[in-house]
Amino acid sequence: MGKQSTQFSALNCIDLSNSDINQSVHLLKQACLDSGFFYVVNHGISQEFMDEVFAQSKKFFSLPHQEKMKILRNEKHRGYTPVLDELLDPENQVRGDYKEGYYIGVEKAEDDPESKKPFYGQNKWPAPDVLPGWRETMEKFHRDTLEVGKSVAKIIALALDLDEKFFDQPKMFGEPIATLRLLHYGGQISEPSKGLYGAGAHTDYGLITLLATDDVAGLQICKNRDAKPQIWEDVAPLKGAFIVNLGDMLERWSNCIFKSTLHRVLGNGQERYSIAYFLEPSHDCLVECLPTCKSDSNPPKFPPILCQDYLTQRYEDTHADLKIYKKQQA
Repeated sequence: MGKQSTQFSALNCIDLSNSDINQSVHLLKQACLDSGFFYVVNHGISQEFMDEVFAQSKKFFSLPHQEKMKILRNEKHRGYTPVLDELLDPENQVRGDYKEGYYIGVEKAEDDPESKKPFYGQNKWPAPDVLPGWRETMEKFHRDTLEVGKSVAKIIALALDLDEKFFDQPKMFGEPIATLRLLHYGGQISEPSKGLYGAGAHTDYGLITLLATDDVAGLQICKNRDAKPQIWEDVAPLKGAFIVNLGDMLERWSNCIFKSTLHRVLGNGQERYSIAYFLEPSHDCLVECLPTCKSDSNPPKFPPILCQDYLTQRYEDTHADLKIYKKQQA
């Protein structure tokens, strides 16, 4: 059996050009209390440039496998991730995800002391003669999407009764961990009953994720992960929009007031391309219960933790050991 019948989820839509900030805060808060997913439109990135980024992504994934393996991801999660590299739901998946990806993070030169931090460093890039202009396109998209993420974070801050500049502090987005990930699903048909998925069920690790997709459906969300059986809803692609979802770090920060929602990707036999942008605060940011999210009757549920320690552990839990690729190439 292939894809199970599901219904489409009705998600709120946040218009970043809307001058009525109170309306945006209301819609976002409603979404964060319900599903943790919402659309963002009129975000300032042109459709023409979005189309160009997707075209360049397809060019990379169309390269021969050996060419892509030349820029295999490193210990800092920069570069190419092959099909089956990531295992997001080990309890239900018999193999890794049927997707390939490409990580691009915050660029820091090798001689920059900042490059010693776990999620900073040099990116790995396809050779310019192989994909001319590719790096420049991706670097611009990385910068532009960071600004969209910051705009969304201001509305999140207001929805949590914080100052709108809460996430703009130096320890927050002054030096953010911001990771762009190109994704390609190759057209396999997912079979949940056999443990085969485009991307296994998971929640995102960090603060917020902004997802741009093509017009092929596949993303599903489960609002109540504890339900038996779990009920999955499709998220419809919306041209030009970002689909935004909250990560576990924000759920932890908000003392579980805002939800990080389980989601997965089911392949339906069509190729699918998407681009995820994971936005987190700085390495040294201490993630501890927000003052507006605790009280005598609702004390903090989690101990404080440094952002870098939290993210490092989550990445290690879900990615294959790089040693396996060294063995394959030996």
